[in-house]
Amino acid sequence: MKTYLSNLARLTGCMAIAGLMLTTLPALAHHNAPAVADKAAAPYSGSAFAPDGALWSVQLNAQGHLALHISGDNGRSWLPERVLDTGDDHIKTSGESPPKIAFGPNGIVIIIYAQPLAKKFTGEIRMLRSTDGGAHFAAPVTLHQDRQVISHSYAVIAFDAKGALHTVWIDSRDKAAVTNANEAAEKTGLAKTDYRGVSLYRNVSFDGGASFGPDTKLSDYSCECCRIAFAPTANGQIAALWRHLTLPNIRDHAFTILSTETPAATATPLAEPVRASYDNWAIDGCPHHGPALTTSAAGGYHAVWFGDRAGVAQVRYGKLDQAGNPVGAVQVLPDAKAEHADILSSGSKLAIVWRSYDGTKMNLKAWISDDDGQHFKLSEIASSKLESDYPQLLSKGGKIYVIWNTTGKRHVEIL
Repeated sequence: MKTYLSNLARLTGCMAIAGLMLTTLPALAHHNAPAVADKAAAPYSGSAFAPDGALWSVQLNAQGHLALHISGDNGRSWLPERVLDTGDDHIKTSGESPPKIAFGPNGIVIIIYAQPLAKKFTGEIRMLRSTDGGAHFAAPVTLHQDRQVISHSYAVIAFDAKGALHTVWIDSRDKAAVTNANEAAEKTGLAKTDYRGVSLYRNVSFDGGASFGPDTKLSDYSCECCRIAFAPTANGQIAALWRHLTLPNIRDHAFTILSTETPAATATPLAEPVRASYDNWAIDGCPHHGPALTTSAAGGYHAVWFGDRAGVAQVRYGKLDQAGNPVGAVQVLPDAKAEHADILSSGSKLAIVWRSYDGTKMNLKAWISDDDGQHFKLSEIASSKLESDYPQLLSKGGKIYVIWNTTGKRHVEIL
């Protein structure tokens, strides 16, 4: 129990009461009016390499505006920030829900971010789209069809190998419907329905984000405020991993591969997602600590996640088969204080990175394998006493890079 409490206390996100979404906190940014950021140059960022090899990173600046940073030399130097026009949107960022960038075919660039709405604990997902490689962006739009004043949050985006744009997000419409039905049932004396967590919804665009298919449910019973992980499959599709509730309150993880079909809004019953972890962590709240996923050179996937197993709360690494089932032994990372890990492969090279607080400063560490996860070496990359983002791994030209943003510096290293 002591180990569990000490590790849980180190989480940078507070435990959230089930059903309350982090991205729906009061608005902190406004493009056309004076703004107040979380702190000076809030460090929560999303990064990606552009087709020309330049490194792009987007975050809120010190004034609370969404700003784009570009480096042509792998992070050694950066062009002056470019403030993006988000109109009158309010913007909220966090480690679990930073803005995100995706590069598609034919000069398409997509940037998404979370906008809290007027009602507490509600929000929507907004999108900026460019068709000329980022030289210009159209006015922001909401990328989901549902316009209820509920939570739509923690979105993740990716283009598959055929150029289809996939978006998955956490959505509270089913939770809200059950809550409303239960209120009516209470008045009439009927039985109530128990709905734990929230839902995952998704859509697909076949024209680079110019239009989207219907919002379709991916799964019931997602955790409320943990990030969702994407990874490409061996045949160019997109695999997803998320923290999932196995009723009544086990918060492990689930896996699925996204289809490129466009199902009707009233689709056939959902296929059960594959259970991808077995920590059997029973907890009535969101730990605010999502997983990460990457492909394996030997087939299947590598994954990292945080969970409590037999009283030990720690970040773990394991392998999944091509269907998402766990295979082989699960390993704890070689750092009891590890948090918010990312994982990425390039051929047989595999990198895992994480933050770790030692009581005085936050440290960036890496666990590197050159044989697809059979053996690892531990490295310490950087440290900072400033507020910091979660580390993110990127690949370019067969090399793996880590980007770790603080309020004072953007660290970029080749692993």
